[in-house]
Amino acid sequence: MSQVDLCSGQDLVGMFGAAVACLEKSAAELNSLNVFPVPDGDTGTNMLLTMRSAVTEASRCANGSASAVAAAIAHGALMGARGNSGVILSQILHGLASKLDGKDCLEGSDLVAGLMEGSRLAYRAVSNPVEGTILTVIRESSEAARVVSVGKDLRDILEATVSAAKDSVGRTPTLLAVLRDAGVVDAGGLGLYVILDGFLRYLRGEMGEEYVVRQQVEVEVPRVAAGELYGYCTEFMIEGQSLNLDDIRGRIEDMGESVVVVGDEKVVRVHVHCLDPGPAISYGASLGKLRQVKVEDMDEQHEEYVALKRAPTVDIATVAVASGKGLSDVFESLGVTAVVPGGQTMNPSIEELLGVVGRVRADKVIILPNNSNIVLGAGQVRKLSSKQVEIVPTETIPQGVAALLAFNHEADLETNVKAMEAARLGVKTLEVTIAVRSARIGDFIMDAGQAIGFVDGDLAAVGDSVPQLVKEMLEQMDLAESEIVTIYYGAGTESAEAQGIADMLRQKHHHLEVEVISSGEPHYHYIVSVE
Repeated sequence: MSQVDLCSGQDLVGMFGAAVACLEKSAAELNSLNVFPVPDGDTGTNMLLTMRSAVTEASRCANGSASAVAAAIAHGALMGARGNSGVILSQILHGLASKLDGKDCLEGSDLVAGLMEGSRLAYRAVSNPVEGTILTVIRESSEAARVVSVGKDLRDILEATVSAAKDSVGRTPTLLAVLRDAGVVDAGGLGLYVILDGFLRYLRGEMGEEYVVRQQVEVEVPRVAAGELYGYCTEFMIEGQSLNLDDIRGRIEDMGESVVVVGDEKVVRVHVHCLDPGPAISYGASLGKLRQVKVEDMDEQHEEYVALKRAPTVDIATVAVASGKGLSDVFESLGVTAVVPGGQTMNPSIEELLGVVGRVRADKVIILPNNSNIVLGAGQVRKLSSKQVEIVPTETIPQGVAALLAFNHEADLETNVKAMEAARLGVKTLEVTIAVRSARIGDFIMDAGQAIGFVDGDLAAVGDSVPQLVKEMLEQMDLAESEIVTIYYGAGTESAEAQGIADMLRQKHHHLEVEVISSGEPHYHYIVSVE
């Protein structure tokens, strides 16, 4: 096999297209590697969508130099970054781009320098870096590239990088107890290995340009002309047997735009923008059982966007992230300026957050992420926006509600941020959902299908009945010192069941003010706020 000493801008696009292809095949596996066995496995999806955004931007780059393409890739990744894994990945790619400034081609030494810089930026992006994660994998693989680089060509260096990344992923459970207890490797680290392996496969000639051309067409962002309809954002999951991703993707592409099809032979997730969602949903139903069907009217969303632009100017705007109509209604009733759809399993991208921040009619903005996996991305918006943006790092919906209640229109930005930060820390959050697989987490052993409960993000209880577990967890809390309990019940939970829990609380704790609200949240059966 001949040496590969240089990589052109076109080759960079090819390498990233190959990496996206590899991620498409691995996304379901990455999503299944949850540290906690709850249905929030979105690392594979987040990394795939981040890389797709990077390739989209690169495909639009008129300048074919490695420098220009790498810069476009870094920008696209940052704008499309979703979740912590996507943000960290965007920083790695930014590091690579920074070492290609002004260069027509990528050399082995540039790759080494870029990976080392990417590692540095990735660690810097995280306030409390934890070993045994994607951070460890980029650090150890970039160091392996540096050690082997003398006298080696680009492909040899990348081979050493990929080999080191694979070994590093295998060691992640030895560095992080929660991974060891759950019997998994780090999902983000494995995703990075998949990406690097895709680069190598392209340089070896195992994934050629014919894929890259098809990929560029797939990820091209549609432009809606004036007067055209936006249609419906349609998403669903197919559970079946011998599902063929390529066939499904081909059929869905004939039905609409902005197509994302990921999964494996048994489970496939579909996303498509189309004027009529019926054919796509019917086609999916013909292949297997449909789950998590969601259809959103983008024309209605566009009207809301126009209305937002016409909204009166405020001194300080508040932006909250929430999933489910019920939760959105709660925040709107409390006077939030804008709600960004998202949360567990589908974190809004930095570009989406940045877009909303840019559209609100205020020069000062406070963001409430309401999810621990969105806090890091929100921090990037603060750096990118031309407005004065502050983050109150709410990690749960109840924290976000408490923070918004503390907002004072008459106070200045600094005073509001301090008050909202104090308020979010004054609320306890209880969350109950269903384990999606059997696992051991610390002292807890659970089977797939059992109810599992969290208090402020920490696994706290396991049981066989969701409502019974909620009652038991509430009884274990110091309700004598509490005043208000708000029970948000999810999309799959009956109102009567939630009211039964509320009645139990009222009978046993007469001093409590208990409220029951339908959240529409698709992943948690219950989210309970205790103040």
